[in-house]
Amino acid sequence: MKFLDEAKVYVRSGDGGAGCVSFRREKFIEFGGPDGGDGGRGGDVWVECVEGLNTLIDYRYQQHFKARKGEHGSGRNRAGGKGDDVVLKVPAGTEILAEDRETLIADMTTVGQRVRLAKGGNGGFGNAYFTTSTNRAPKHANPGLEGQEHWLWLRLKLIADAGLVGLPNAGKSTFLATVTAAKPKIADYPFTTLHPGLGVVRVDTREFVLADIPGLIEGAHEGVGLGDKFLAHVERCRVLLHLVEGTSEDAGAAYRLVRTELEAYGHGLEDKPEVVALSKADALDPETLALQLERLEAETGRKPLVLSSATRQGVTDALRALMARMDAAAAEAPMERVAWQP
Repeated sequence: MKFLDEAKVYVRSGDGGAGCVSFRREKFIEFGGPDGGDGGRGGDVWVECVEGLNTLIDYRYQQHFKARKGEHGSGRNRAGGKGDDVVLKVPAGTEILAEDRETLIADMTTVGQRVRLAKGGNGGFGNAYFTTSTNRAPKHANPGLEGQEHWLWLRLKLIADAGLVGLPNAGKSTFLATVTAAKPKIADYPFTTLHPGLGVVRVDTREFVLADIPGLIEGAHEGVGLGDKFLAHVERCRVLLHLVEGTSEDAGAAYRLVRTELEAYGHGLEDKPEVVALSKADALDPETLALQLERLEAETGRKPLVLSSATRQGVTDALRALMARMDAAAAEAPMERVAWQP
């Protein structure tokens, strides 16, 4: 398995160590008194965003993460040691969701970002803590507090500036391979792309990240084909490049089908800025090209771009159109996040 974008994990912080009941019993010390130390604090569970990862595959093989318990206190006023923390390392773009899969706990978008998922329990007080002017020899201590435990969902949404959408065999992977150094699998049959891919585009001294996802077919929102689960990877994109295959039977109908699936999926994808392009223009004769452009323009209400990844016809124009749309969308308000208090 090369790519995993969702995983369920169990996290538990460490229990606090118990306080100690102890009294000094040394020769020649007349009034020893209590000297029980406090228990150590349990370890925390953290999630950290790191570079070098682009999948959640590590969490396929380990789902339970438990921090160490705090050590118990001991005599001579010795406090117990703190339990070791546990750190879950995730790639940028990972969302941490509660067990209901709806409550957003944290959105890990920046390398180095750390969020505490479960706080370790406090250690208990030893009997020395309870010494007062009227109670000179307390014989009780506190147990440590229990740690916290949660079932959480990790969901990866690739961070890209622009995303490619379209039917299978619309030329998305070929376009990605043409404009970036990415090497996606390319073949003349549907569903060649089985997992999302990323590439860095360079145009006019500027760069942006382009994401390619598996193609959509009719009924994808109901699980037909590969379904719409990969659409989450273009939710963060500022703009979409919608490629419509020029060699399809009806370019307008192909465009409408994908738009229907985007609207059924929701999550704001239907409202994202969109650049529409008729792909595989090199395989069309002038009459067919004009007919497909007319059908597509009638469906979209605007003149689509014409491109061919094989001959690079219109490729630069499409990239510049994406850059212009991204610049226009750069001032959008950031997504609100739910505060997490472990």
